[in-house]
Amino acid sequence: MKYVIGAARIFVGVLFIVSGFIKLNDPMGFSFKLEEYFSPSVLDLEFFTPYALTISIIVVVVEVILGVMLLLGFKTKFTLWSLLAMIVFFTFLTFYSAYFNKVTDCGCFGDAIKLTPWESFTKDVVLLVLIVLLFYGMKYIKPLFSPLVGKVVLGVSLLASAAYAHHVLNHLPVLDFRPYEIGKNLEEGMGIPEGAPKPIFEYEWMFDVNGKEEVYVTNGDYPNVDGEFIGVETTEIQKGYEPPIHDFTIEQEGVDHAEALLREPKLVMVVAYDLRKADRPQFQAIKTVTDDALQNGYKVIGMSASSSEQTKELKAEYNLNFDFYFTDETTLKTIVRSNPGVLVLERGTVVQKVHYNDLDELTW
Repeated sequence: MKYVIGAARIFVGVLFIVSGFIKLNDPMGFSFKLEEYFSPSVLDLEFFTPYALTISIIVVVVEVILGVMLLLGFKTKFTLWSLLAMIVFFTFLTFYSAYFNKVTDCGCFGDAIKLTPWESFTKDVVLLVLIVLLFYGMKYIKPLFSPLVGKVVLGVSLLASAAYAHHVLNHLPVLDFRPYEIGKNLEEGMGIPEGAPKPIFEYEWMFDVNGKEEVYVTNGDYPNVDGEFIGVETTEIQKGYEPPIHDFTIEQEGVDHAEALLREPKLVMVVAYDLRKADRPQFQAIKTVTDDALQNGYKVIGMSASSSEQTKELKAEYNLNFDFYFTDETTLKTIVRSNPGVLVLERGTVVQKVHYNDLDELTW
């Protein structure tokens, strides 16, 4: 039992630290996921939405610290009760998401590891069982260091977590797991490789046969039935390959210009998913760098999910020398965790990506 508890202690502690660190690397992304949970169509807790970023930082820092405390054997009873409370809450969320198909990705491991809702729920159930096991074998969880050393290690961990969160929020995630990271080609990310698995659908055909409703199931073919067709229900029983970048458009007046723009030899994208939430004074600096880019032969475009009235107002206010295009808000949030942010592309390949605090790092 001593070795079983030891193995469970390490597994749970390391998993909480890894999961917490991945989200700590991108707390903005985790806050977007929380906003999904708070939306009216899911938990209907919209009053939490303005505090989503604060909540995300607190949750991920606590997740990391609890993992460290478990490995240290520091305040074991408090640590286990805290871990139990957290995992019970997460288990409820993942079950709710899976059963009602509300949030298709819990964000447990950010963009690094994508889990389906049921995979996330299964992971949380396993952790719940292991934490209950740790309660049973609490006497085997011994501190690794003296209380003083434990407090020092814990304090350093807390300060390091807070400093890291501050850094990525004021710049960009140090580790970028998204398909828009530097070095990735967006056109290639939208492609479907040859031989990729295709989705499989099941069709339930309903017919009136001699006054009785009968159902025939096929994988697509229209059944040869001597009866009157009533209707059909379609179910996707196996997902096909989904490219990392999908539903990506750069529209203007209803026309998608993505294909042409991604083939530009030198392109600058100014991304601002929502101008109402953007740090608007930063557009003065955006004006300077984009004027420099234009002088160096770059094509410059703006990308936003805001209305044309809002983009025209912004353009006039800061005398911006480029036009805005419409792109889906979720896509823009995924492209860069900065509002506004800037990307530099060469024939669809991302060569530079910066937060508005790092505009001086752009080179032409």
